[in-house]
Amino acid sequence: MAIRVNPTRMELTRLKKRLKTASRGHKLLKDKRDEMVRRFMGFIRRNKELREEIDEKLTMAMGRFSLAEAQMGADAVLEALLCPARDAKITIGKQNIMNIDVPTLHYEEEGQKTDLPYGFAFSSGELDQAVLDVAELMPLLIELAQVEKTCNMLADEIEKTRRRVNALEHVMIPEMIESIKYITMKLEDNERGNITRLMKVKEMMVDN
Repeated sequence: MAIRVNPTRMELTRLKKRLKTASRGHKLLKDKRDEMVRRFMGFIRRNKELREEIDEKLTMAMGRFSLAEAQMGADAVLEALLCPARDAKITIGKQNIMNIDVPTLHYEEEGQKTDLPYGFAFSSGELDQAVLDVAELMPLLIELAQVEKTCNMLADEIEKTRRRVNALEHVMIPEMIESIKYITMKLEDNERGNITRLMKVKEMMVDN
C-alpha cells in the first residue's frame, strides 16, 4: 500500500532520491550483516573448541584432586590450597569488530610457572599435578570469557542489523516504489487530461 504523498514532480524527484539512498543503505547493511555473521561463526567455533578443551582438562584435574583427597585426606588438601599458587594480572582493553567495541582480556602470570603454594614433603603427586593443571586452565578460562562476551555482542548487533535490513527490504523500499508508481501514474493522467483539454480548445478555435 502506497504512503500518502502529493502527486507532484518535486515529490517524485525527492522519493527517487530517497529510494536510491535506501537501496544503497540496504546493500551496505546486508554486506555488514553477512560479514558479522562470518566473524560470529568464527568466534562460535573458537568458543566450542575452548569449552571442549576446558571440560577435558577440568575433568582430569578434578579426578586428580579426588585421588589426592583419598591419599592425603580432605583437611590436608584444603590446608595445602589455602594460599594462592602465584599472582596473575588481567589487562582489560577493547577491539573494534565491524564498528562494535568488544572487550579484550589479556592474562599474564607473575612468577615462575612451576611455583606451588605448599611444600612437597607431605603433599601428593596427584595434588601437585592437579594444581598445575588448574593453573594452566586460567588463560583458557579468560579467553573463553572474552570469546563468549564477543559472541553475545555480535549476536545482538546481527539481530539489530537484520531488523533494519528487513524493514528496508519489506517495508520502506516497497512503499517508496509504490508511491513512485502512484505519483508517476497521476502525473501521466494529468498530462493526458491537459492534452485532451488542449485538443478540445484547439477544435473549438478551429470551429470558430
